[in-house]
Amino acid sequence: MAPFTQTLAAATLAGLASMAAAVPTRIGAASLAGEDGTASLMQVRNENYKFNGAVSIYKTYLKFGKPIPDYLQAAVDRTGLVKKRSQGSSVATPVDSYDDAYTIPVSIGTPPQVLQLDLDTGSSDMWVFSSETDTSEVNGQTLYYPSKSSTAKLEDGSSWSINYGSVDDPSSSSGIVYSDTVTIAGITVNQDVEVAQKVSSAFTNDSAVDGLLGLGFDTLNSVYPDAVPTFFDNAKSSLSKPLFTADLKHEAPGTYNFGYIDSSLYTGSISYVNVDTYPGYWRFTSSGYSIGSTTFKTTALVGIADTGTTLLYLPLSIVEAYYAKVSGAADNSNYGGYVFSCSATLPTFTFGVGSLKITIPAKYMNYGPVDTEGTTCFGGLQDSSDLGINIFGDVALKSAFVVFNGATVPTIGWAAKTLN
Repeated sequence: MAPFTQTLAAATLAGLASMAAAVPTRIGAASLAGEDGTASLMQVRNENYKFNGAVSIYKTYLKFGKPIPDYLQAAVDRTGLVKKRSQGSSVATPVDSYDDAYTIPVSIGTPPQVLQLDLDTGSSDMWVFSSETDTSEVNGQTLYYPSKSSTAKLEDGSSWSINYGSVDDPSSSSGIVYSDTVTIAGITVNQDVEVAQKVSSAFTNDSAVDGLLGLGFDTLNSVYPDAVPTFFDNAKSSLSKPLFTADLKHEAPGTYNFGYIDSSLYTGSISYVNVDTYPGYWRFTSSGYSIGSTTFKTTALVGIADTGTTLLYLPLSIVEAYYAKVSGAADNSNYGGYVFSCSATLPTFTFGVGSLKITIPAKYMNYGPVDTEGTTCFGGLQDSSDLGINIFGDVALKSAFVVFNGATVPTIGWAAKTLN
C-alpha cells in the first residue's frame, strides 16, 4: 500500500477527532493523512490526578509483578488513594505538576471515540476501560463502546489478562479483544483493542487515565492464544522511518513523533546503543554515572527506558551515594521511599549512553512534596533492588531527547536538549 502521511500537532481533542474521522482506513493496513510518512502528537494535561510518591512506587511494583513490601503497602494505605492497583507527532502532557503521568488522546472506532491513554514503552498491550468493564471498577474514566463503532469486530476466542503483584497480593486486569480502527496523530491502523472487563484497583483509582497504549515489543503482549502486534508495529511499515521519538518535558506538555527525527528538538549528536528486547522491553546498557560534580564512574548499568514509569530506579549503592549528598535525606518507610526537606539543595545526576553524558537537573530529582505543608519532598531517584530491574522512567526521559528505533536490529538513541 502506498502510505498516506501527515504531520499533526494535536493540541485539542476536537482537532484530533475530526482528523481521525477524515482518514480512510483499509483493514490490516496503516494509513496516514499526509504524504511524508510522519506524524506528531502532543501530550494532554489532566488536572484530576492526585500526586503521591508512595503510590507511584506502588504502581511500579504492580506493573512489574513484584510483591508489595509491607512498609510500602502501609504507606499507600495511609494515603487512601489506592484500594487494596508513520512519522507522526503527539504531544504528551503531565497529569499534574509533578510529572507523574502523561496521557495522549487516542481515537478508537467509527465514529471516533477519544480516550486519554498512557503511552507506555514498558508494556505491549493496548487496553482500555469500556462498556464491558464492571461498573464497580470504573471511577470517572472515559469508556470505549464497541457497540457504537461500525468498524468494531469481536475477536472470538481471544482474551487477555495482565497480572500485577504476587500470589499473596493478587491484582489483575483482563477482558476480551475487539479489532477496530485506532488513530493517533493522523496515523490510522486496524488494531486489536483489549477491552477491559476487570480492572486492577490501581488503575480504577487513577481516573485521569482511560487505558494504556503499550509500545514495547510484541513478545510482552498478553493476548491469548496468540499475541498481537502493538500500534507501532502495525504502523511501522507505513512510516518513513521505523521509529518514534519522545521529547518529554518538566511540568509542560511533551511530544511524541512517529516516523522522523526532528533535529530542532535536540543539541549535539544522538548516541545510539543496541537494545536487548527480552522479554519485550527497550532494555539498554548505560555506561556509568556521576553525582553532582564528582568524577564519572564507568560501570555497566542495564536498565529499561520506560515512559510508563514516573521515577528513576537504580541500585541501592547509587541511591545511597546520591542522598548522602542531600542534607537530612532518609529512606522513610512512612512515606514509602527516600525523602528530604523541600528546602534542601540537591545535586544533579548524570548517566552515560555510549560516550554521551545525560545530566538530570537537580530540580527534576525532586518529585514533589509528600505533606500538605510542603516541607518534606519525595525523591525522583529510588532503589531498584526489590524490583530486580533498573528503570529509566520519566525523571530521566524528560532530561533528554530519546529515539526508539524499531529497525530489524533495534536501537535506542539519547541526545542532550535544551531543558525547561
